[in-house]
Amino acid sequence: MDTASNPAVRPVTAQIDAFYAGSRIARWMGRGMRAANQLSPALALRLGMRLFFTPLPSKLAARAKPVPAAWRPERLPFEGGTMVLWRHAPAATANAYVDRPAERPRVLLVHGWAGDAMQLRALGDALAADGFDPLLLDFPAHGRSDGWRSTLPQFVRALFAVQARVGRLHGLVAHSLGALAAAHAVGRGLAAERLVLIAPPIPPAAFMHGFMHSFGLGSGQARRMKELVQQREGVPLEQFEPAWLGQHVHQPTLLLHDRDDRIAPLAAAQSLLQALPRARLQQTEALGHRRILGDGAVAAAVVSHLRAR
Repeated sequence: MDTASNPAVRPVTAQIDAFYAGSRIARWMGRGMRAANQLSPALALRLGMRLFFTPLPSKLAARAKPVPAAWRPERLPFEGGTMVLWRHAPAATANAYVDRPAERPRVLLVHGWAGDAMQLRALGDALAADGFDPLLLDFPAHGRSDGWRSTLPQFVRALFAVQARVGRLHGLVAHSLGALAAAHAVGRGLAAERLVLIAPPIPPAAFMHGFMHSFGLGSGQARRMKELVQQREGVPLEQFEPAWLGQHVHQPTLLLHDRDDRIAPLAAAQSLLQALPRARLQQTEALGHRRILGDGAVAAAVVSHLRAR
């Protein structure tokens, strides 16, 4: 079935337009793709893939953000470059959940497409205050990590690379596209006891279909792009769909999603709620796609879920 016809993922093109609305580069490339498609569909496909895998706005804006002294960067070698992992400086805690700082439960927090690690800082600070050991990751081509283009399967590989460095995780907290990467990684064996998925988006095949239509290209180009991505990355995109995730993800999972999210529809979280055997959904209002990360009640819900035994 054509994923774009699924009522749970409509209207995809409106979400994509909202996602790229603030990017002048995306609008220029969109015009270029429509013009190129009249002359050479192969050229239009190459331009489409280049834009699809380029985070916009770029990481340069993220690098201008100040970083509190409590967060210290560590560079991890990854696929010919480096990624930046942010560690929170240990602090004394009176929380009875942890006996000694060395035994603080480790939690990895990851952002979404065109985001950066510091978007998760408020959640990381709340976890640190409650006795956890939070780590924030800049995915490849994001934040202060190397590269200018990335893919969802590369996000997954990045998570396994972090685990190879830091070991088993008590919790994995992920936003937007990072939520799909996190769920897929856990389904493939990433060791994490509990999951928090914040504002998960529609599956990538549906988004890809809507992306191509949004920029004036047809279903045939969308199918070709999907084939090329799967060949290059070696991962069937169906493994990011709720049906596959529901068969492979068995950890207790908290889904957090805002009813007013214009980038990732609430229906995406509802589909995961139906598919994942140990999931529950908590909805928020008037926070949208990004403000949800800085909300105090959301932070409390994340801490409560990760503290549960």
